[in-house]
Order: sequence, then C-alpha cells, then structure tokens
Amino acid sequence: MSDAPRQDGRDDRREPETVEPAGDPREAALGTVGLTRRFGEVVAVDDVSLAVHAGELRAIIGPNGAGKTTLFNAVTGALAPSAGTVWLDGREITDTPQPERPHLGLARSFQSNELFTDRSVVENVRIVVQTARQGSFALDLLRNAATVGRERALDLLDRVGLDAQPDAAAKNLPHGDQRRLGIAMALATDPDVLLLDEPTSGMSPGATADTADLIRETATDLGLTVLLIEHDMDVVLSISDRISVLDRGRVIATGDPDEIRDDRTVQDAYLGGLREEL
Repeated sequence: MSDAPRQDGRDDRREPETVEPAGDPREAALGTVGLTRRFGEVVAVDDVSLAVHAGELRAIIGPNGAGKTTLFNAVTGALAPSAGTVWLDGREITDTPQPERPHLGLARSFQSNELFTDRSVVENVRIVVQTARQGSFALDLLRNAATVGRERALDLLDRVGLDAQPDAAAKNLPHGDQRRLGIAMALATDPDVLLLDEPTSGMSPGATADTADLIRETATDLGLTVLLIEHDMDVVLSISDRISVLDRGRVIATGDPDEIRDDRTVQDAYLGGLREEL
C-alpha cells in the first residue's frame, strides 16, 4: 500500500468515502468544515469535517502520507487551508494568525521536539508560561527574567513526571522525557483544546504506556479536549473516546475503539497489517 498522498488523476484506487461528523463542527470545542489543503496537484487534506466535542479525547490514525500532520498544521494555523474553515468553541479561527491561537485556548505539541535545547528543563516551560501571559518570546529572552512563572513551570513538570530534574539541560534529557517536556510546554499556555502529534514516537514500551496514562489522566484532571495523532494502536485503543481514520486525506471512518477495530473499511485501508495484533 502506497504511503504517498493522493494526487488528482494519478491514483486508480477507489476514492475513500467522506464520513460526516456527529454534530455541527461550528458548535464543537474544535471543528473543521470541508478543510482542504493542496500542494500543487497533491491533495494532502481533502474535505475534512470534524466535530471534536468538549472533554473528548479523539485520536486521528491513518497510514503514512494520509495527511494527519498536515491536518494539524491547518488547524493550528501553521498552514493556510486551500478551502474550508476551522472553528474553536463556536468561533471561526480560519484566518486567525498562528501566534494568536494559543491565547484563544488552542495548544499543540510537535512530532519533532521543539525545545530551547540550551536552556534548563524548567526554563523551557517558564518561557512558555511568561509568553502566554505577556505575548512575546523576545521580551523574555532579552530580559531573562529567571523567576517569572517558575512556580507554575514546576507544577507542570510535576504533572508530567519531570519534577526531579528541573535544572537539567533540556538537550540532555532522554528522548521520552523530551516528549514529556513538550507536553508540559503545551500545557503552559493553559489550553482548552490540546493537539498532540505522535507523543509516544520513539519511546520504549514502558515509557509509551506511562505517557498514554499521563495523557488520559491530564485530559481528565484538567477537563481538556484532546486531538491526538498516534501510530501506536495499543495507545489509541486504550485511551481514546473516539477515533477518526484518515485515508489519502479523507476521513473514512469515525467511531469508538471497538467500532474502529471491527470496521472492514478501516481494516482494508489501514489495519490490515495489524489484524493479528488486534
């Protein structure tokens, strides 16, 4: 099965059918209506409509090249959509600049760690805390106000299990701990909606299980709405309330974990190689 995104007129396979969302995306905690992103002839995200409701933990799965990260980039403003709209708690944010979206309650972690590598663990979180309050990384970096937000940063490090090493250099953390630090930095903006891009990527089985528990507990404790891209199906099936499946840029199925596990369309598009594991 090819990992490449669909290219108009270059793929003989049957087009996946688009699944309509349950509920009005314009009234959801996070919604998209007809969201599309093209790169020339390549359609990476194709008419995606999602309604992620308040307090829900929604996973997005799909083969490589399905458009998952491009969807995240369009939702968070890193990429302008070619068509469609993005909604946050009943407000359209399609044209809202990316730096303003965290101030509206939308935060994101990245598949590749976006850290201040020469700063300490606590400084990485404190910088985001101050930025959320003052609106400028530049202000923080120039003044180097080391004590501002430190208490809040330490609380968040405690939540993600990094409180034992707050003054260690971020670049010296093991990979799994760097991923947890990324989650703490996303939480430092006090989001209502949190997007997590492959949060367990590259982790050992034990660290993966611990991080899955952390995500579920954090979502519950803080009342967050979470949209999660994740490749580990054990994680997806164990912590998700609902799962949406992307195939060649389109949502081909949405349901609870049992429904997705048993869906023949999903098995044909994505889970065929995983049937023995499931």
